[in-house]
Amino acid sequence: MDHQGRFRGAALAAGVPDDEIGRFLEHLRLSVRLGGGAGGVPAGRSGGLPRLAVGREWPSAGDAQLPFVFSVDCAALPPVDGSALPAGGSLLFFLDHEEDHLAGAEGDHRYARVVYVPAGAETRTVEPRDPAIVAEGYDLHATLVAELPGRFTPDGDEDEYDEDDLSPFQQRLADDLERDLPQLEELVALAGELWPPGGGLATACLGGYVDEEVITSIAEQSLAGREKAGEIVIPVASWYSHVEREAHRLTGEWLSLARFPAGDHYDASFVIRHDDLAAGRVDRALSVTGFSE
Repeated sequence: MDHQGRFRGAALAAGVPDDEIGRFLEHLRLSVRLGGGAGGVPAGRSGGLPRLAVGREWPSAGDAQLPFVFSVDCAALPPVDGSALPAGGSLLFFLDHEEDHLAGAEGDHRYARVVYVPAGAETRTVEPRDPAIVAEGYDLHATLVAELPGRFTPDGDEDEYDEDDLSPFQQRLADDLERDLPQLEELVALAGELWPPGGGLATACLGGYVDEEVITSIAEQSLAGREKAGEIVIPVASWYSHVEREAHRLTGEWLSLARFPAGDHYDASFVIRHDDLAAGRVDRALSVTGFSE
């Protein structure tokens, strides 16, 4: 389906100029919301036993097998314009969220794994050594949800939103938005009408924007690595402004492969560069597990 064409037609009918619609569409992303319930062909399954390619062992960290979280049937997902998700095959997500929360902060991502099973591969249902890491299984159904950068939809009460709290870089972005998208509020509302967020708690979301804290952390690591390699020198006083600009740049390169609640008190994310996902390099996805609010 031509989602951009659908949005453009609705926005033109509402009287928004075509060039402004085009600028807005540069930022609009559609994510896939996965949840339980009935109706339609299942797009995946939460819990239960995974189906792995014949010869593939259950992913583990050392001697400990990783809990299986959910799988996605890529061919059953609703098509999304420009999506780098595989057109067929399956994606399986494994995560020990408590261990990943502790180890991930040190750059140790062995407690999280994304496995891709190509379409047509011979598969088998695999059982773990410890049945305790198997959760009750249920089917997942998919819907599309509109996503935009955080600055398009600032959090909090509008009366409490103070432009004086913005950094110079954030203020420049805000000024650009006001200049380039004078009907931003109407366009955001239209996107939400066409692809509403849905009710209840989603089992997982695929695609869309990386959480702000996560992309900021990636930006900090990127700049620190370049400094260590002698490529750049950043004065301490301007470190934060450099991180802001780097995070803004990386937002276009990275996407959220999957976001989901993990356990009772954690939120988990797998993030990946768009180019890596398009090339099928899901092993390059990074896991980020943190406490839920």
